[in-house]
Amino acid sequence: MNKMFRGTELAANVAIVLVGILLSVVLVKNNLVQSQPAIAAPAAAIAPGTKLSLPGVDWKTNGRTLVLALSTGCRFCTESAPFYKRLAQEKPNLQNIRLVAVFPEPEEQSRKYLSDLGVTVDEVRQGRLDSIGVVGTPTLIFADADGAVATSWRGKLSSDKETEVLARLK
Repeated sequence: MNKMFRGTELAANVAIVLVGILLSVVLVKNNLVQSQPAIAAPAAAIAPGTKLSLPGVDWKTNGRTLVLALSTGCRFCTESAPFYKRLAQEKPNLQNIRLVAVFPEPEEQSRKYLSDLGVTVDEVRQGRLDSIGVVGTPTLIFADADGAVATSWRGKLSSDKETEVLARLK
């Protein structure tokens, strides 16, 4: 009987230690180890050729237009401000490009936001971003003199994508 009790006690102790180790591994994995975030499928880009409709924007007069679809509450828009400043500085080197910022917020609030960031654009407009196919901010849309989309970029851009935007505008 004593041998059976010892065997059962040993098995129970081993089981407790294994459960403790397993629980520790799960807790460390879930709480302490930084895992790679799941990569979401990118939202569909605005299809080239799509006609943009923005009240008050004269596509013909503008020629080629880079639309910056932004929101004052978007942290990625704020983090992208250095690139937008760079775009404004490069504008004299770009062939006839107008920069138009579109916000869902009122124009005055949007102008203040851009001013606080030190970003200069040619026009600021208020409008529903989904009406021009924007599903997330920031989104850059390069349009021709007819308001047709040539290409678009969504999200905070990597340095490679920023270079791609500048190259496309030149």
